[in-house]
Amino acid sequence: MGKIGVHEFITLDGVIGDPSWSFDYSFDPTMGAAIGEIMGSSQAILLGRRTYQEFAPAWSTRTAEEDPGAPFMNETPKYVVSASLHTADWSHSSILGPYSASSIRDLKDQIDGNIYVSGSGTLVRAMLADGLVDDLHLFVYPLTHGGGQRLFADTAPAAKFTLAGSEAYSNGVLYLTYSHAAPGHE
Repeated sequence: MGKIGVHEFITLDGVIGDPSWSFDYSFDPTMGAAIGEIMGSSQAILLGRRTYQEFAPAWSTRTAEEDPGAPFMNETPKYVVSASLHTADWSHSSILGPYSASSIRDLKDQIDGNIYVSGSGTLVRAMLADGLVDDLHLFVYPLTHGGGQRLFADTAPAAKFTLAGSEAYSNGVLYLTYSHAAPGHE
């Protein structure tokens, strides 16, 4: 059975939408290695429609020489949750249809290994509400953004997570890995 691992760049106040604010911080090579490890341990990619539409043109033409993450992003099977997309032109992409917790559970049953999610805020919030996210890989940037799309909605149900790992980088970013607490351990 697959495990869903969500990778997000996030501010101290929980903003994940349009992480262009991350460009103000140098990219620590050890941070790149951590992201590479998350990708390298995954056998599939799950994306929401907007993130798919942003990622497809940005990644589909990149080579390994330009970005070490390009082979993973281009060669790994991708599953897109969307009620409005009917075709997906980016290599190895399939449309799952509109969000439903049961279709995500079915995907987890079909994938033997980790399922990588990046961005996809609407999808991630729905999966968090339905208890479908197994791990959170949060790269916490040392700033507040004020407004913007947040990881957890104000109406999100309460949930507990267990700290599974942490790293601090020279650029001030913290990498925090949380695992969803198993029922009965909350």
